[in-house]
Amino acid sequence: MDRPELPLPQLHAFTVLAEELHFGRAAARLGIAQPPLSQQIARLEAKVGHPLFVRGPGRVALSPAGRELLPSAQRALAGLADGLAAARAVGSGRAGRLRIGFSASLALTVLPGLLRTFRERFPAVELDIREMTTAPQLAALREDAVDIGLLREPPPAGEEGALGFRTVLTEPFVAVLPSDHPLAARRTVGVGALAEEPFVLLPRAVGPGLYDRITEVCGSVGFAPRIAQHAVEWQTVCALVGAGLGVSLAPASIRRIRLRGVAFRAIEPSTVRTRVAVAWRRDDPNPLVGQLLEVVGTE
Repeated sequence: MDRPELPLPQLHAFTVLAEELHFGRAAARLGIAQPPLSQQIARLEAKVGHPLFVRGPGRVALSPAGRELLPSAQRALAGLADGLAAARAVGSGRAGRLRIGFSASLALTVLPGLLRTFRERFPAVELDIREMTTAPQLAALREDAVDIGLLREPPPAGEEGALGFRTVLTEPFVAVLPSDHPLAARRTVGVGALAEEPFVLLPRAVGPGLYDRITEVCGSVGFAPRIAQHAVEWQTVCALVGAGLGVSLAPASIRRIRLRGVAFRAIEPSTVRTRVAVAWRRDDPNPLVGQLLEVVGTE
């Protein structure tokens, strides 16, 4: 059985008249003349099939059918008002849902402050935070599975395609060594001193830009790192180094991972740095993307 359509103007006219119980006052409140108000009520009564008001000399009262309809009409109008307010908030970028992918190591640097600032400015926005390495982030952005990516070593200029990138920060590399390694006695380690050491690194598949940057640093002093072990997370890389499986080069923020048996040392050349960037789809219509980019620009 089809439900009768109840136009919102008729429900609005009905609720206002039910509150005023006076055609003149109700019409004035609605900003219309009394005849159009009477027509709206008559059309609604025709749809209901019963009178909604009892009309008498100098008085208007709700009929039993009118008393039954009034709570539902009020809820419908309130729901519409709430929906319109929510739609305006989302459309203006003051509310909604933002899906953010991030590389785990950024939880040690830029991520907490960025999320705190964004939350303070836009408390009504729901944040969906997803930990993932760089390559899965790029795929998720292209597939519209996340709205924002926070990653290391974005693709080089000319390979961005439909994605935009903005550098958030750069940071130096450090050597990650077993604490009993002879090089751990130094304050600074030349990258060339690691030439004969086995390396523990992230697989290239999960972070090709960072992997290539590390091998480029090694290549700049004349050697290609000999990979003894791969690990997807930096904490695991550090744990394997501490277990004596090799050494590594890592972003300096990794020093905040406190593990027994692991030493972090500055490297030479000290000018070598890794880049952290925010990524997004250039054609994304979600206004929250622009709001987060504004926050990034003020951090």
